[in-house]
Amino acid sequence: MSIILQSTVGGFEAQFMRKLPRVEQAMREHGLEPSEFVISKDYASTATIPIMGPFFFNYSVFFGEETFTVTEPNDMVFLDYFFKRVLAADDPPEVPRRPGLMRRFFGWMAEAV
Repeated sequence: MSIILQSTVGGFEAQFMRKLPRVEQAMREHGLEPSEFVISKDYASTATIPIMGPFFFNYSVFFGEETFTVTEPNDMVFLDYFFKRVLAADDPPEVPRRPGLMRRFFGWMAEAV
């Protein structure tokens, strides 16, 4: 099963639909089940100029008890953001700490001459 898509603004772009299977595959590789995710697309605000329509969309992602919403100008910018979020590590990588100045000094003093 794939991600459930909902839209109140006429659907998603064709390019988004073509690239979505790659994102779903990456999700499976990272232990996520795409069928547990719902992506909803809505207008971010009402149009300030009625002829032009709104410039941004709200993309809400629902999974389990969690949800988040981002505002992006189009589907592909959102998909890129979502893809990066799927690939992001849960915890930041651990950076080895360099010993402090005093520890290095006392280590140097403890060495045999």
